[in-house]
Amino acid sequence: MTSFLYRMPSGIPGMVSREENKTIETVPFDSTAPFVGFGLFGKIVSGKLQPVGAGDAATAIYGMLVKPFPANSSQEGLGTAVPPTSGPANVLRRGYATVQLNAGTAALYGTVYVRVATPGAGKPIGGIEAAADSTNTIVVANCTFMGAADASGNVEIAYNI
Repeated sequence: MTSFLYRMPSGIPGMVSREENKTIETVPFDSTAPFVGFGLFGKIVSGKLQPVGAGDAATAIYGMLVKPFPANSSQEGLGTAVPPTSGPANVLRRGYATVQLNAGTAALYGTVYVRVATPGAGKPIGGIEAAADSTNTIVVANCTFMGAADASGNVEIAYNI
């Protein structure tokens, strides 16, 4: 018998959380602009996937980098995988996934923001946030939180659903 004394974890950043509701496209990574982790939004530049970065507009967002199946192996600790810098990338164009919340308080159907300026402690460029920060964040269109974050800041989002 398994029991959870507190709250069950919400998931692992970058993992698709509802397999039956996903649309994933394969796009090559841009090795000149590597991702620092899975579960971050990306843009297409010259046919290759780059992370959303400083100064990008909301219209630049193409999809979210998600982990390939199988999601992890015995060589990587839970949630520690670093995306490759070349080869094919799995881009979630529609579906549900877990992300790392860097700021704000996520709530059911709350707006999802991405930081594009003024990085700070725990608030990296490209990071997911639940509160607007002037011109430092952009709204991810058709994207909402599906509840509150767990104690580690992991939270499920719905994207283009």
